[in-house]
Amino acid sequence: MFYLYILYSANLDSYYVGATADVAERLKRHLSNHHGYTAKAKDWEIVYTETFESKIEALAREKMIKSWKSKILIEKLIEK
Repeated sequence: MFYLYILYSANLDSYYVGATADVAERLKRHLSNHHGYTAKAKDWEIVYTETFESKIEALAREKMIKSWKSKILIEKLIEK
């Protein structure tokens, strides 16, 4: 199984969209000391997930959501 996930940081008031096979482990890596967008905050929390049979499907959904470039659309998705 593969997952699309959306993280939220209250400090940044921002969302991060990703895909992985292990959401809990991926969140640990986002919260660890590293370089990249999620290194800007340490309060990321999982606010949304979707499950897929294949990595290709999860990555396609990630790409679709990122193409929206819209915080409002992401918030509407999370609210559903």
